[in-house]
Amino acid sequence: MKIGYFLSSEEYGPQELLDQARMAREAGFSGLWISDHYHPWNDVQGESAFVWSIIGALSQTVPGMPITTGVTAPTVRIHPAILAQAVATTAVLTGGAFRFGVGTGEALNEHVLGDAWPEADVRLEMLEEAVELMRELWTGKQVSHYGTHYAVENARIYTLPEKTPEVYVSAFGPKAAGVAARIGDGFCTVGPEKELIQKFRAGAKDGAVVQAGLKVRYSSDAAEARATAHRLWPNDALPGELAQILPTPAHFEQAAELVTEEQVAETIACGPDIDLHLERIQAYADAGVDELYVQQVGGGHEEFFAAYREHVLPTYH
Repeated sequence: MKIGYFLSSEEYGPQELLDQARMAREAGFSGLWISDHYHPWNDVQGESAFVWSIIGALSQTVPGMPITTGVTAPTVRIHPAILAQAVATTAVLTGGAFRFGVGTGEALNEHVLGDAWPEADVRLEMLEEAVELMRELWTGKQVSHYGTHYAVENARIYTLPEKTPEVYVSAFGPKAAGVAARIGDGFCTVGPEKELIQKFRAGAKDGAVVQAGLKVRYSSDAAEARATAHRLWPNDALPGELAQILPTPAHFEQAAELVTEEQVAETIACGPDIDLHLERIQAYADAGVDELYVQQVGGGHEEFFAAYREHVLPTYH
């Protein structure tokens, strides 16, 4: 399993993200994930830069380093025809090192233009049509498309990479995993979901890559690490479909009042115990993940990268 670094657009500003990417490359991380949000999950996180600007800068800051969006919803907030152009340009800038991670999204980000937020099955239909439309546009041909959810008329993308961009699809349930297997070149998840990964692999093409994300708070003070993770990322411990349907950061803050520090520590490895970090990481390898992207929350990146360079990356690279 390869270990990459997860850039959090919700917690860090543009320059901080570029600095982290540079440190990740110097430490030996194999690639980058970057989140695509209009809002952070809560006001304490405090950031949410436009991801396509950041990726353009990353292409020049860490040239050639693989980058994946984790993940973009090409369905409501931005039309898939516009994202097809953004992805094509990004693939050119990165020399083909960009993978387009997509999913059905969250109301938190996608309702901001006043559109209705569809139920899950409809969102999956929209995602499938969006991916089909983007791939058609990446042929470089003039496209007119009048589908169930999207219309495109006389559209042609001129700036194209040499190779068609790969699409990695996120899924949180068996039906979505089936869709991901049918339409995706790879799979994205945020947990060591062995059954979902097996469901994906059962229907996916040979060689399809499984990516996943993991948050940690590496710090010399375990109590401080747990408190920081709880302050910044209590939403990680919210159950069920809340993450997909709550519409504002304020709603996430209200729901997160029920989340304890102990619950957050169950999902985010906190403190200096490198064995704990390795245990959490190994769970993803055991579940069948090919590429794991680790996110350090709450700052302290110099300490984090030094510890992972010495104690974690040699185990997996």
